[in-house]
Amino acid sequence: MSRAITRNTVRHQVTALLQAWGSGDETALQALTPLVEPHLRRVARTYMRRERAGQTLQPTALVNEVYLRLADSGHVHLRDRAHFFTLSARLMRRILVDVARAKGNQKRGGDVRRVSFDEGLVVSTEPGADLLAVDEALAAFVTVDPRRAHVVELRFFGGLTVAETAEALKVSPETVMRDWKVAKVWLARELEKGHRHG
Repeated sequence: MSRAITRNTVRHQVTALLQAWGSGDETALQALTPLVEPHLRRVARTYMRRERAGQTLQPTALVNEVYLRLADSGHVHLRDRAHFFTLSARLMRRILVDVARAKGNQKRGGDVRRVSFDEGLVVSTEPGADLLAVDEALAAFVTVDPRRAHVVELRFFGGLTVAETAEALKVSPETVMRDWKVAKVWLARELEKGHRHG
């Protein structure tokens, strides 16, 4: 019971700080940082585990870059915690894709690891589905099915749970799970197609 109360208190604090920051309170982002940093670090560590050996970008650097981009973006009007994590997921995705492109990480295959969307479910049955391939497939998917693409962005890039994703999209957890299953099948097919032609 007390854990649920604490979680709700933190959610309300995060929402209040996001609204204050959006209204011009410069100190709100500093106060927000310790409340959201554990989640962002967890997501960043997950990303780093998916990256190739020798990846120079560290989880702390990724989180710091998200904060810098948020601070540089001016006063973004974020409605709540879910909206913040949605924006953070997009920023992490952009940062990681930018780093991969800058390193000339365009080829698929070889020493690239398979990309796993969740526990034991691998998007590609062959090695070679890398972050750029997922990003490209997701960019194509958003034109076909924007909501399901958003589910992937929130869960895969944002590290949100099913419940958090449902909250962010204002749909039921069951809808999120259905969307997630359909999206994984579509993306696996696209990644496999890309691997065959890559």
